[in-house]
Amino acid sequence: MATVKKKLDAGQFNLKDQVVAINRVTKVVKGGKNLSFAALVVVGDPSAAVVGYGSGKAKEVPQAIRKGIESAKKNLVKVNLSQTSIPHQVLGRYGSGRVMLKPAPEGTGVIAGGAVRAVMTSAGVQNVLTKSIGTTNPHNVIKATFEALKQLRDRREVAAGRGKTVEEL
Repeated sequence: MATVKKKLDAGQFNLKDQVVAINRVTKVVKGGKNLSFAALVVVGDPSAAVVGYGSGKAKEVPQAIRKGIESAKKNLVKVNLSQTSIPHQVLGRYGSGRVMLKPAPEGTGVIAGGAVRAVMTSAGVQNVLTKSIGTTNPHNVIKATFEALKQLRDRREVAAGRGKTVEEL
């Protein structure tokens, strides 16, 4: 039996956007070259631990960013946090990209590189250690980070899966 995830409504959150990457893309056509821009954007509400990513493509940079934000609002994910960090270590994989997330004690901060840092700060994670392994392509790194965030489970979920109470763990 497959579980159906409920879509999160972007209107109920105070989302802040962060542009991760902007690429200039050219298409060679009969009359010359068509120039356009592709933007990779992360949106999130740190207080609600909600984050999403999206990409947009347009002839101008602002329109590409706007399209990326709209796309990101459709891909929102709720992140399981324990206070200001993540509950346990996870490894997310996407393509040749691997992203390892480790919980960190209070006061450590977000130790992460570009694309992973954008996702972590947008999700409201304040203390985490990360390592990006493999590709440096921001698209694959962000997707691997989201795969890792989807693997996070809190104590109640683990206890319910084992048929025990939280105190028994």
